[in-house]
Amino acid sequence: MSTNKASVHLERNLVFWQTLTSEYSVVAVYGTLSDLLSVASSKLGIKATSVYNGKGGLIDDIALIRDDDVLFVCEGEPFIDPQTDSKPPEGLTGSHTDWLTLNVGGRYFTTTRSTLVNKEPDSMLAHMFEDKDVWRNKQDHRGAYLIDRSPEYFEPILNYLRHGQLIVNDGINLLGVLEEARFFGIDSLIEHLEVAIKNSQPPEDHSPISRKEFVRFLLATPTKSELRCQCANLQGVKMLCSNAEGASLKLCNFEDPSGLKANLEGANLKGVDMEGSQMTGINLRVATLKNAKLKNCNLRGATLAGTDLENCDLSGCDLQEANLRGSNVKGAIFEEMLTPLHMSQSVR
Repeated sequence: MSTNKASVHLERNLVFWQTLTSEYSVVAVYGTLSDLLSVASSKLGIKATSVYNGKGGLIDDIALIRDDDVLFVCEGEPFIDPQTDSKPPEGLTGSHTDWLTLNVGGRYFTTTRSTLVNKEPDSMLAHMFEDKDVWRNKQDHRGAYLIDRSPEYFEPILNYLRHGQLIVNDGINLLGVLEEARFFGIDSLIEHLEVAIKNSQPPEDHSPISRKEFVRFLLATPTKSELRCQCANLQGVKMLCSNAEGASLKLCNFEDPSGLKANLEGANLKGVDMEGSQMTGINLRVATLKNAKLKNCNLRGATLAGTDLENCDLSGCDLQEANLRGSNVKGAIFEEMLTPLHMSQSVR
């Protein structure tokens, strides 16, 4: 591999020198990136295929080259730290020369020590590379520092340390990048990612569903699946002979101000949780409410004739004028009733 450097000397003039010989050429570059690679190949006697900027970023458009950039030209192999080959000419010293290569999960990233240290000096990356070999970081056969993390999530972090902007390519999970940022302790990036993740979530839909939609959802729910409709407005709903076994209907409203009463006659409500629901005048005739939780429900004037209320918790309920004739109240709990339960209301 031939690794060569170039410094933008004038707006369109580049100075190339070979790493091993310190020879260089001043050339005027016109046109596209392909023209730059062609001139570099001719002047340096190599087959240049890639150009990197002074911070290790791959350049894919000549418009990205700035006047003060240090450029590296290679023949396609993974980029290797040029500081192990030679020292730059006088006048080009500083952070650009302190190059290092990272092997993150098998993928190579070339950057500078200052990039890893300066922006987040308290991060794990800064502590790893602020002083050479302070952590005795392990290196592979090419001299790249080994980091056992996900490269696709590490790339946005490295770019953030380079230019301070959060840029994530399509298809990259922001949650994965967030976990990497937390792992490396990039605090300022964590805040950006949390905001980005929040903004990417679809807005919550709090619009009410119609009674027809609720029944459709109910019918489409498998009998073994959990159905939660807590605090739903089910005014006057009709669910005759429906199966809502085990559903959570806490704090639901079945009352209709217009006088239309909810009808759940014959419904299977075994084990349902309807605690605190408003069910004035509801029709639960011959419904199954075995082991159901109806604590603190308003069942005033409800029809519970023939209803199976075995082991049902009715404590704290208002059962005034409710019809429980023929219902099965074996093991049912009637503690702390708001109104007394008359014997005439229950004959079984």
